[in-house]
Amino acid sequence: MLTRRSTLGLLAAAAVLPSRARAHVAPPRNEIRESLAKRFTDLGTSGTFVGYKVEDYLIVASDKERSGEGKLPASTFKIPNSLIALETGVVADPDKDVFPWDGVKRPIEAWNKDHTLRSAIAVSAVPVYQEIARRIGQERMQKYVDEFDYGNRDIGGGIDQFWLTGALRIDPVEQVDFADRLRRRALPISKRSQELVADILPVTKVGDSVIRAKSGLLGAERGEPSLGWMVGWAEKGEAHTVFALNMDCREPRLVSERMTLTQACLAEIGAI
Repeated sequence: MLTRRSTLGLLAAAAVLPSRARAHVAPPRNEIRESLAKRFTDLGTSGTFVGYKVEDYLIVASDKERSGEGKLPASTFKIPNSLIALETGVVADPDKDVFPWDGVKRPIEAWNKDHTLRSAIAVSAVPVYQEIARRIGQERMQKYVDEFDYGNRDIGGGIDQFWLTGALRIDPVEQVDFADRLRRRALPISKRSQELVADILPVTKVGDSVIRAKSGLLGAERGEPSLGWMVGWAEKGEAHTVFALNMDCREPRLVSERMTLTQACLAEIGAI
């Protein structure tokens, strides 16, 4: 039986990304907009944007190639990591359970303090989430990554490194699929865990619109950025648009452009 989730994750991907397997049902409408791709080149970098306009059942992408290329998720994996932490009881309350700072000074000052799950996701505190992953453990982590059908589902490379330097890969269409299931509270875990994670996602307000999204930056913990992500969804009245953006961020100036460019892409497709 084909659910709406598999329709988005497989059929839309097949329509936008021809290399994927097609199913024998009509896919959502889809568009490739070169004007979105131009936004990356105008910044002097390479990247991709995929937006799923839920009410219009429309996928808009900047390209057919990079939107289907799997990349390390970096700190966008804090979304599933948070869900698994709550579902397994590693974290009982995102506002009360405290992860003490280990005393190691790191280049990002906001990491050098005690954190709750809510404060840790707000500043993308890698050491906190590495500790969470260690407490979850390899077996339980694999179980939920499989159940979430998250990317290539490969957590090889170390329980506290697989999303940073290991074998895990996910492409933007898969990111949109996963974020949409969370938005709809349709993941195969408790509604409570999904409600809490949706609530702790960082929020950006743009006029009368709200963007709930998690950033990611490969190499952030080493001070050597290389790839940036923004993944989440925008709410404009009753309309929702789920999105994923990634871009090369080898120059420091590009790191802060992730949300700026995301907002520009969302505005162009009428999502905010």
